[in-house]
Amino acid sequence: MRRYRGATPRPPDGGSAVIDFILVGTLLLFVFLGVIQVGLVLYVRNTLAADAAEGARHAASLGVAPADGGPYAQNLIRRTIPGRQDTRCVGEAEGGPGGTPLVEVTCAVRLPLVLVPLGPTVGLTVRGHAVREVP
Repeated sequence: MRRYRGATPRPPDGGSAVIDFILVGTLLLFVFLGVIQVGLVLYVRNTLAADAAEGARHAASLGVAPADGGPYAQNLIRRTIPGRQDTRCVGEAEGGPGGTPLVEVTCAVRLPLVLVPLGPTVGLTVRGHAVREVP
């Protein structure tokens, strides 16, 4: 290697690639875990919405009380999302547009953010509606 007169020597770069790898790898790990956490939250929300709608359809059947939709939806949630024992579902009758009899089942749950260390919980509330059968 040739050295030129008056040129200042450059400091060695040994070890900087390892530090760059650690910094970028940590950042990419948190981005990856965040994407997975968003996917889990959306999966649980969609499953809750489907179970609440199914509970509303059950409660809208002829001869079934509107309040029976909540426990029916809770039973579905216990089977479709294991570990979600804290879900609260309530079914009630309500009037729709033009006096159409409706049944609404509302389900609420607190979902922990498991992939974010020491993360908070997210509250999810979903509603399912169905037209009530009348004789």
